[in-house]
Amino acid sequence: MLAMNGGPKVRTTPFPHWPQFDDLDRAAVGRALDQGSWWRFGGKEVSSFEQEFAEFHQAPAALAVTNGSHALELALEIIGLRPGDEVIVPAYTFIATATAVQRRGGIPVLVDVDPVTYCMDPAELEAATTERTRAVIPVHIGGHVADMDAINTWAEPHGITVIQDAAQAHGAMWRDQGLGALGSMATFSFQETKVVTAGEGGALLLPSEESYEIAHMRHNCGRAGDLSLRTASSNFRISEMTGALLRVQLGRLAAQTERRERQYEKLAAGLAGIPGVVPQGRDERCTVNPHYMTMFILDPEELDGLDRDTVSGALFAEGIPAFGCNRAIHRTEAFWTARTGPEPAEDLARRCPNAEKLGSRGLMIPHQVLLGGDQEIDDIVEGLTKVLAELPRTGSGHA
Repeated sequence: MLAMNGGPKVRTTPFPHWPQFDDLDRAAVGRALDQGSWWRFGGKEVSSFEQEFAEFHQAPAALAVTNGSHALELALEIIGLRPGDEVIVPAYTFIATATAVQRRGGIPVLVDVDPVTYCMDPAELEAATTERTRAVIPVHIGGHVADMDAINTWAEPHGITVIQDAAQAHGAMWRDQGLGALGSMATFSFQETKVVTAGEGGALLLPSEESYEIAHMRHNCGRAGDLSLRTASSNFRISEMTGALLRVQLGRLAAQTERRERQYEKLAAGLAGIPGVVPQGRDERCTVNPHYMTMFILDPEELDGLDRDTVSGALFAEGIPAFGCNRAIHRTEAFWTARTGPEPAEDLARRCPNAEKLGSRGLMIPHQVLLGGDQEIDDIVEGLTKVLAELPRTGSGHA
């Protein structure tokens, strides 16, 4: 009997907690406090973190900012995005990828995602391009790197700027290269759920020292090194305590990623063995994936009429953390509050069937479960197998 109906739970003990911290984190914050000045220009924690983060990702430079949404907005400010400019974004991503464009006065143009990796489908880019297209933002969803070979190859002759949304991809690698070695800006989030976190925060990887100087000026109210105000911008600075905490969290990333990679292989194999469950696939060129989320789709044909959210609720009752994937961007009210252009939601849905399926049939399991052992993996597989076997079907056969 299902736990939601009064039966025994599959799992009664907690999964690994997140965020993880110890005396190293406490000491780091104390070190920042003891500097006597808590903003970035009075200490060295933020600048040290930037250097370490850039080196970790093989980037010429990195800039720490207030959050991942601001990192995207700042990247668009740096390239000089103007009102009416178009930016191509995947139809499946967290809403901030699109709203960052809208908040700068730009128009996000949605394209579908690849049915295997769930990342932006490069085959959709040409048809989405107009004379107003200024940039493209591939999202490394769940930690899987988008097809940067194809995206860069397409963007360069068009003169279109690539901005990587790496909010879920700390430490990811493409062809054994860090995201900072791919020739474009990349933006990150350090919000509480991310694999590197200080509760909040963000960063940009910059492709050159010159671009770092521009970004630095703009994140500091438009103030240049001589303190003169050169351009209208805003304050995106983070505190020294945040920088100190991020340095310790970054120091754990490599070992945690290695463990997640090992455990994910076991979990993905287990999930793939359950009828009706289709895990996110992997492009072999994505040589490191931090697995921010274990993502999978419930096949509507195999699981006739079984509602995704009902499955999620049943899994929670069994002690298994599973969340419905975000709705496709065009299915959110937030997108339409700032949308300009005549294309209605149903037309976007027809053009983006993979994003539709992921947004309505997708489930995701958070990364911290992969920091446990084999029992955690076994319990997830057992819980999902039980839920799918015992939940009643409605017989609709549709997503």
